[in-house]
Amino acid sequence: MKKLFSLIAVFAMLSFGAVNYASAQDEQNTDTTSVEQADSTQTEEVAETTQAEETPAAVTETEETDKTEAAEEPIHQVIKQKFIEGGAGFMSFVLIALILGLALVIERIIYLNLASTNSEKLLESIEEAMNSGGIEAAKEVCRNTRGPVASIFYQGLDRYDANDSNSLEIVEKSVIAYGSVQMGLLEKGLSWISLFIALAPMLGFMGTVIGMIDAFDAIEAAGDIQPSLVAHGIKVALITTVSGLIVAMILQVFYNYLVAKIDSIVNDMEDASISLIDILTKYSKK
Repeated sequence: MKKLFSLIAVFAMLSFGAVNYASAQDEQNTDTTSVEQADSTQTEEVAETTQAEETPAAVTETEETDKTEAAEEPIHQVIKQKFIEGGAGFMSFVLIALILGLALVIERIIYLNLASTNSEKLLESIEEAMNSGGIEAAKEVCRNTRGPVASIFYQGLDRYDANDSNSLEIVEKSVIAYGSVQMGLLEKGLSWISLFIALAPMLGFMGTVIGMIDAFDAIEAAGDIQPSLVAHGIKVALITTVSGLIVAMILQVFYNYLVAKIDSIVNDMEDASISLIDILTKYSKK
């Protein structure tokens, strides 16, 4: 009987130990599975975070690349592209106005710079020549000097007559008359430059009107208003308008410079003419 109880007790202990061992194995497997699932979830989250961080960086890098490519595009290529987009028809007229206007501006700038002389030095040379060699020597100095001032002086000296009491009045009248002629030569071409200044924006505005007409024709043909239908016409209108205004502004700047240069030369001619009359008056009293 005691042996039976002992065997039952030993069997019960072994059974309890086996159950505890199995439970421990199950818990260990469960913990391992949970850890593996947690690690897998954490790995996925890290991957998603890395991908989310890399995506804006890639987008930013792409945007920077596009900006760099746009910044590296030469200015003449941009102008050429806008010229083509504006339409070769009206843009060609605006370009012709710019070319002709700049050609006249360059010609006037060269002419006016050559017409500028040192009037004080010329007057000193004329006075010295008159004191040493008379009127003919002074006229020779004027012939060898370029510019409208020297030409006016030559015309005045050529009409001077020491034996005529009214000679100074004749000289003064001839200086005034020939000064008007020289002023007309200085202002030659300015009317054409002002014409191109007025014509360039008009051509741009005409392109604006034509572009808007094209936009409304596209709306009428499609029977619907969509941005893509009117975008081209409006773009052409704006490009032609901007081009015409830019051409007008460029020519206007040069026009004002030329006017200021002409005014300076004219004032110099008037002052020098008065000084010439004074020199002749002193010479006639000798």
